[in-house]
Amino acid sequence: MLEVKDLKVAYGRVRAVKGISFTVDEGQVVTLIGTNGAGKTTTLRTVSGLLPVESGEILFDGVRLDGMPAHQIVRLGVAQSPEGRRLFPRLTVEENLMLGAFARRDRAGIQRDLARVYQLFDVLAQRRHQSAGLFSGGEQQMLAIGRAMMSSPRLLMLDEPSMGLSPIMMQVIMNTIAELKAEGVTILLVEQNAQAALSLADYGYVLEVGKIVLHDTGVNLLTNENVRKAYLGED
Repeated sequence: MLEVKDLKVAYGRVRAVKGISFTVDEGQVVTLIGTNGAGKTTTLRTVSGLLPVESGEILFDGVRLDGMPAHQIVRLGVAQSPEGRRLFPRLTVEENLMLGAFARRDRAGIQRDLARVYQLFDVLAQRRHQSAGLFSGGEQQMLAIGRAMMSSPRLLMLDEPSMGLSPIMMQVIMNTIAELKAEGVTILLVEQNAQAALSLADYGYVLEVGKIVLHDTGVNLLTNENVRKAYLGED
């Protein structure tokens, strides 16, 4: 579904992504793991059309995304729940969710997806008319994921969904991602909690300073000695 070929991205003279290649097959959960500054968020933002490509190609079902405006990429079926959530705090839960459906005209489908989000995240249904800024970090993360889902994406990209959350709330979010995986949703996951990410992922890529240094199935990476030492805090 997604194919990234020799992608290079720079901020001015600083190259943040240094020629990475990876694929995401339909129905898979693929994760990018690595420390801060590895290039994970930059990669997602580039796939979303928010950052320009220095060189390389990004293909979605064979269609070139690099150089395409972000709103057109959303219309093709790629949605991102960004790092830091980036909600509209003065708007209500439902208003934030409906903004995720800005490119859609199928009213029945929008209402169906809205009901699905409320089924996944009961607290959003209960507080749908409250301002998003009143929510806890975990509740805001639910809303950010729900907003991305409202575009009815074929590829859902999640950037650091557990960042800043309590262990209990992190588990709620990871359980939700597992539920979406079981439904066949294709997910590209960026996550600093390598243990949680690799436990969910069909396949994983390890990034260090803008390069992929290791890739394998999630199961194999979990048991890889180098990964365990560097990212799982094990000797």
